[in-house]
Amino acid sequence: MLKVISFTICPFVQRVTALLEAKGLPYEIEYISLKDKPQWFLDLSPNGQVPVLITESGQALFESDAIVEYIEDAYGPLNSSLTPEQKAVNRAWSYLAAKNYLVQCSAQRSGDEVTLNERSVKLEKAFASIEKELGNARFFNTNEVGMVDIAWLPLLHRAALIERHAGYDFLAGYPKLKRWQQHLLFTGLAEKSVATDFEEAFTGFYLSDQTFLGNRNCQVSAPANNTCATDSCC
Repeated sequence: MLKVISFTICPFVQRVTALLEAKGLPYEIEYISLKDKPQWFLDLSPNGQVPVLITESGQALFESDAIVEYIEDAYGPLNSSLTPEQKAVNRAWSYLAAKNYLVQCSAQRSGDEVTLNERSVKLEKAFASIEKELGNARFFNTNEVGMVDIAWLPLLHRAALIERHAGYDFLAGYPKLKRWQQHLLFTGLAEKSVATDFEEAFTGFYLSDQTFLGNRNCQVSAPANNTCATDSCC
């Protein structure tokens, strides 16, 4: 059976587990602490990062881009009708998502409003780019979940949690992106692809009293495309 080595709130891991869930593939998952990485993990992961996927033959794979491409190759594509050109385009849009995982993490951990606005600029550029690309389909230009949807799910899932718990909407001003987010969340893949205590761990880290979004005594003067409510924290 496939095995995933994970850290509870890592978006790169969720990209892998969401793909496994979308394909209906069984897998085991083991969580480690990034503050105290066991030696056996460091022996498996040359970059010392999660995710790591242990294949059924025992080969350790690292880097989420390589892992999801392996899963597509080894277990069949989510969408078998794509041309090589379409696959390349989708791969590029998937890379754009992954490049912004840590950008989103950094923005969410901002200690003040100025820092939040500064760190959100790059993230908003990515959101604006894909907003132009989205059509009227339920998912990324199709009515079936594909690789681009899987890649963007961690970003959209986390944006939904921030909006629900802090009232700050990273996707405000992007109606197609919001609709895409709703369709993706409705699939249930977001919940299936994370640990049972994910939401608690996520909000505890990104909405702590050390973060601007976690400080419910503040009122956000939202930058362009963003709004923030002032209701009490959940």
